[in-house]
Amino acid sequence: MIKRSASAVWLGNLKQGKGTLSSDSGVLAQTPYSFQTRFEGTKGTNPEELIAAAHAGCFTMAFSMALGMAGFTPDRLETTAAATLEQINGDWVISKILLTTKGKVPGIDQAKFDAVAAQAKAGCPVSKVLKAEITLSATLES
Repeated sequence: MIKRSASAVWLGNLKQGKGTLSSDSGVLAQTPYSFQTRFEGTKGTNPEELIAAAHAGCFTMAFSMALGMAGFTPDRLETTAAATLEQINGDWVISKILLTTKGKVPGIDQAKFDAVAAQAKAGCPVSKVLKAEITLSATLES
């Protein structure tokens, strides 16, 4: 079993307060975040961005594995995950994640590329943990 950890510290009230995020690996080390970075577009990180990064990374690794299991070796895979945060019935919800992936994979056609991408989306551990609607857009580059 593998366990990964991260922590958050928050100082002050919601709107004027600020916090930091840290991870056991040290990649995040007192990385600042705030109401402004989360809701007002101020430069800096936020939980939704970190979830999107985790999902993009997890899916892309799962896609590479699924392609290999199908007999294909990708030259390059690139994925963007866009997490939508919105208010639904008064509650803030990450309601959707759009995965947009493109790849250069010798010897594969679009139909097989799409099928393997869908399999990877279903098998990705981050996809499995999220309750949000997860969608996928896959583009094969030549």
